[in-house]
Amino acid sequence: MPHLLIIDALNLIRRLHAVQNQQGLTPAQALIATRTNLINTTRKLLASSEPTHAIAVFDGESGCDVHSWRKEVYPAYKEGRTPMPDELREGLADLEDAFWECGVDALLSQTDEADDLVATLASGLAQHGGRVTIISTDKGFCQLICPQIRIRDYFNKRWLDAAFVQQQYGVAPAQLVDFWALTGIGGSNIKGVPGIGPKTATQLLLQYGDLAAMLTACEQEHTARPLLKLRQHKEEALLAQRLVQLQRDIPLGFNLKEIRYPPDAGAQA
Repeated sequence: MPHLLIIDALNLIRRLHAVQNQQGLTPAQALIATRTNLINTTRKLLASSEPTHAIAVFDGESGCDVHSWRKEVYPAYKEGRTPMPDELREGLADLEDAFWECGVDALLSQTDEADDLVATLASGLAQHGGRVTIISTDKGFCQLICPQIRIRDYFNKRWLDAAFVQQQYGVAPAQLVDFWALTGIGGSNIKGVPGIGPKTATQLLLQYGDLAAMLTACEQEHTARPLLKLRQHKEEALLAQRLVQLQRDIPLGFNLKEIRYPPDAGAQA
């Protein structure tokens, strides 16, 4: 069965670059050091994962946030995020080539976010019995966790698995989207339901199972205070749910054979 290694490219690059920026290097030196570390890190990931296929997924050309459907339905999406340093943005093409040197192809889109591309790749292969390892520190991918999909936080040397989700949020991976629909996600400027924090969200999900059941309970005459807040802010919760749910059906325009690793591994997919 195929094993696909998916590297969340900008997530990895930005963290490697941040380390170099702390070393007192000039911008040019930091970029060179980032490229060297990116190649070394990618080779380590390939050696430890032993994938049959590999790909690095980027957010748009030049690392700009794409104007995705989320921005269309919620213009404040990701407002306030720290922009990428100019020198890093200008050097991204060279860093993309670094993946090629390691035998890893790159995927970029001007209309789709990297997270949705990763979700489409991972869930599509998992549905056909393949295995997927995602390299990222982004906990948003934890909603994809299943026996076929696992997530590796390279920098903290840990797996973001079901046990991690249970410890961190007190819910199952399948409940994470509804958890964030209630609490919001500050880093993406997604608001959720005012007055419902992580502890209350966990309690509600343990009691009701999912957001749909909570909304049904909201319509009952005697409504508990947290559900009253949800009833008052139903539209915000449904919008947040839509925004945090990763899209899994994006047309990719290539097949698995094109991202074999190593690239000359033969015609088997």
